[in-house]
Amino acid sequence: MQSRTGIFILSIVFGLLGGVLGGGLVGFATGAFTFDGVTTQMSDIVTPSGSSEVVKLVEESATTEVVQEATPSVVTITITKELQTRQQFGLNPFGLDPFSDNSNTEGATTEQVEVGGGTGFVVSEDGLILTNRHVVSDPEAGYTVTFDNGDSYEAEVVDIDHLSDLAIIRIDATGLTPLALGDSDQLAQGQIVIAIGNTLGEYSNTVTKGIVSGLARDLGAGYTGLVQTDAAINEGNSGGPLLNLSGEVIGINTAVDRSGEGVGFAIPINDAKSAVESVKTNGRIIRAGLGVRYQQIDETFAETNGLKETYGAIIRGDQQTLGVIPNSAAAKAGLTEGDIILEVDGTKVGQDKDLADIIKNYSIGDTATLLIRRSDDTMEIKVTFDEIPEISNKPKKPSQPE
Repeated sequence: MQSRTGIFILSIVFGLLGGVLGGGLVGFATGAFTFDGVTTQMSDIVTPSGSSEVVKLVEESATTEVVQEATPSVVTITITKELQTRQQFGLNPFGLDPFSDNSNTEGATTEQVEVGGGTGFVVSEDGLILTNRHVVSDPEAGYTVTFDNGDSYEAEVVDIDHLSDLAIIRIDATGLTPLALGDSDQLAQGQIVIAIGNTLGEYSNTVTKGIVSGLARDLGAGYTGLVQTDAAINEGNSGGPLLNLSGEVIGINTAVDRSGEGVGFAIPINDAKSAVESVKTNGRIIRAGLGVRYQQIDETFAETNGLKETYGAIIRGDQQTLGVIPNSAAAKAGLTEGDIILEVDGTKVGQDKDLADIIKNYSIGDTATLLIRRSDDTMEIKVTFDEIPEISNKPKKPSQPE
C-alpha cells in the first residue's frame, strides 16, 4: 500500500488521553451540568462571570479528575539493547573507528543501553498492558515498564497484532487498575480529548488536551479508520491512551503528520478490544483474516499500471514475500497473485473502505463472497475466514545480563 509523505509513525511511542465533551449542558435551570457522564452541581461552583465561566470551570474540574484517576494506570516503556561500547578510546571526534578492521578489540565491551521509549496503559489487573506494535517490535530489545509512582518491572511481549499497530505486553504484577475502554464508534468531531504520555521519551506522564479533529482517517500502509486529534502528540507518546471526560479510553495514539501542526492520529479503541479479549481468553491474539498482501488501487495507480478498475485491492507480494500466504483462507479459496478484489459481500473496496477495514468485521469461520477481477474475467469466489497463519516470529523478551 502507498504511504503518505509527511506521516511519521512514531517509533518512540506516544501516549494520549482523550477527553470528550459530550452530552452538552443539562438542567441549567436546576443547576446541574453533565459532561460525558461527569455531573457537577452549580452549588459546587461560585462565579460572577455567568454561565460560560461555569462551563469552563466544570470542564477543567472534569479534566483534572480524569488525569488524576488515569495517570496511575499509564506507564512509560523504556527500550534497551545490548550494544558494544569503546571504554578505552571513548568517542572519536574525527569519526574514525579504531576497531573497524576487527583486528583490535582491546577496551571493547557490551552493555544495556537505552535506545528509545514509549507509552502503554493497563488493561487487566494481573499485568496486561496495551501499546503500539512498533514500540515493542524489536526481538533483540528489552522492555521495562515504569509507573507514575516509580515502580518498575521487566516486561515480556505476549503477542503483536498482524492486522494493526497493536501489541500486548505483560508484567509480573497483580492488583493493578485497568483503564475503562469506551466506545469509539460514538465519537464525534469537536469532542474534547486529553493526552497523557511519555513525551519525547523524557517527560513521563505529560498531559495535553485538544479535540477530535476528524474520524476515519486513512494514512495508508495499513493505518486506516484512525481518529484525528489536535491534542499535542510527540515522540514517546505512541501506545498511550486517548481518553474522554468519563475517563474511558477511546483510542491508542499512533502517529503524527509532521507537515502540519496539531495533526495526530489514534487507533480507535474498538479495533483493539478483540485483541485484548483474545489474549485474556487464549493467551495470544487470534484474528480472522484473508491471508493476502495487497496494494490498494486508486486512479493514479490504475493509470500507471494500465488497470481497468480505479478501485479495489490487487494481491501482490515482493521479492521476499508472497502475495497469498500459504495455508491461509485466500490460498484455500484459490486466490492468486495479481487477482484484484473489488467487493466483499457487496461492499466496494475503495479508498474510503480499505480491504483490511472490511475484513476486520469478520470472525473465524465466517464466509464471504468476493468479487474479483482475474485478467479479463470478473468472477465471484467464496472464502471462509480463518486464523491468520504465523508469518513472522513475534518479539520475545531477550535474555538479560546477570
